[in-house]
Amino acid sequence: MTLREQEFSFVLDERFGATRRLTLKGQVSANASVVIEDKLGDVIKWGCTRIVINMRQVSLLTSAGIRVILAAYKKMKKQGGELKIESPSENVRNVIGMVALDELLL
Repeated sequence: MTLREQEFSFVLDERFGATRRLTLKGQVSANASVVIEDKLGDVIKWGCTRIVINMRQVSLLTSAGIRVILAAYKKMKKQGGELKIESPSENVRNVIGMVALDELLL
């Protein structure tokens, strides 16, 4: 499933048992965050116990994107699951480090 929105794309691309891998590309802005929040909510409802978000091709991560990812992380943790960011771009790594979430998410 691919969803395109201006300079952003979201691909729910792989499933390994109860693990889902999501690939984000482009700018994770406020508008994109709404889409991500909906899709992460669906994945969590489907009973996945592990979510991996590939952010190799993300050029911008805003506070709205961080909020959505952190909220999904908390939901997964509460259900005994896990959410991790895989292959963050340099920009993503810097932003996550600035808000001191690198140990939780990376």
